[in-house]
Amino acid sequence: MPESTSFDTAQRRSRQIEADLASDAGRYRMLTGDRPTGRLHIGHYFGSLANRVRLQDLGVDSWIVIADYQVITDRDGVGPIHERVLSLLVDYLAVGLDPARSTIFTHSAVPALNQLLLPFLSLVTDSELRRNPTVKSELAASQRPMSGLMLTYPVHQAADILFCKANVVPVGRDQLPHLEQTRVVARRFDESYGRVDPTRPVFPQPDALLSEAPNILGTDGAKMSKSRGNTIEIGMSADATAKIIKKAVTDSDRHITYDPQARPEVSNLLLLASLCTGRSPQDWADEIGDGGSGRLKAVVTEAVNATFAPIRARRAELEADPGHLVEVLAAGNARANEVADATLDEVRTAMGMVYDLP
Repeated sequence: MPESTSFDTAQRRSRQIEADLASDAGRYRMLTGDRPTGRLHIGHYFGSLANRVRLQDLGVDSWIVIADYQVITDRDGVGPIHERVLSLLVDYLAVGLDPARSTIFTHSAVPALNQLLLPFLSLVTDSELRRNPTVKSELAASQRPMSGLMLTYPVHQAADILFCKANVVPVGRDQLPHLEQTRVVARRFDESYGRVDPTRPVFPQPDALLSEAPNILGTDGAKMSKSRGNTIEIGMSADATAKIIKKAVTDSDRHITYDPQARPEVSNLLLLASLCTGRSPQDWADEIGDGGSGRLKAVVTEAVNATFAPIRARRAELEADPGHLVEVLAAGNARANEVADATLDEVRTAMGMVYDLP
């Protein structure tokens, strides 16, 4: 199917799901997550975290993976993994993810999830994996040989989604190939290995919940990225936030206008003010007018700090209670293991690999 046709189909289905959420959110289970490679920033918040909280609050059964194993897909080591995992957890809880309604867990603590890789890898070909956009870009950009883990990254993501039988995954357009690979694995498992219950496949074919997340640039005008050092971290102090915004790239025209094509850096700051306040970027541009970049940055600083002040206060409370963090993660891992073990048992039954040995 051509990419445009595939996207149109996914978009239509996504709109149907969004319409259904208001009345029947309980029929959906969502899987999403992050790699613990550094501290989360405001791009993550507006791009995905706020939407996760929205879906949770609507009543969607939410599963959040802290993908610690996937840190090493494209890195030589895990780095300060313990600190980063706890930092992610603090951010999740501070923005409003509720462990009573969202299962938060780590990859490495769920053996049955990772064991699904073996049967799943039997269902895909080497050429299919190498055509995946993420794998292709890594192969083109990397100065070292492709690792087996990087090559099988799309299948590991399929295991993340399918172990808990998630039927909806929030993604952007560029992530659709990963979700399509998951759908292929689910379909091929049914075709190759069969079912336990004749009336339904072992795995659902999950749908995309397409995100219309804003594209927030970093303070240097490039893509916001932890590795570029151009981010405003969720947990930064108000003073640190002000210093970073003060250094943000703009242009020489004193009159502030919203024009993303001709003035991307200025427009990016206006967008950020809009996201924090609910007022449109154009409205902010009209108000600032000839106030120049100084006035623009002051507006953005005030808006960002006001928006994240309660989140940062909650972060401080959570960081002061590490015992609570351990309890939350332990409970999430226990729940994930319970579900993963049941799924693996069903997989082994469908494959005829239960032997009832004494």
